[in-house]
Amino acid sequence: MHAEELTKFVLDKIDDMKGRDVQVLDVKGLSTITDTMVIVSGNSKRHVQSIADNVATEAKHAGLQPLGVEGQDAGEWVLVDLGELVLHVMQEKARDFYQLEKLWGRHSE
Repeated sequence: MHAEELTKFVLDKIDDMKGRDVQVLDVKGLSTITDTMVIVSGNSKRHVQSIADNVATEAKHAGLQPLGVEGQDAGEWVLVDLGELVLHVMQEKARDFYQLEKLWGRHSE
């Protein structure tokens, strides 16, 4: 799956689970780990876990093996590593605290 297809796939699976405030960040040249980060909010621990689980499960069904899933037990911030794309599913409190968009976003200031 090409990068654009992977991003579209992940966004579709997030939408299936009603993820909120989705942000797609191009981190090529900023990260040696991945090219794209997707950040999404969930309403609760269970919602965060469900979004991440849906993406990981559907990726497997599509023939993509996630490289890792971290934080699933706590459900405050779950990371799904799909290689070229890393998904961050976060509760609002964690998202406000870590501000990944500010850290990884490109600013023209």
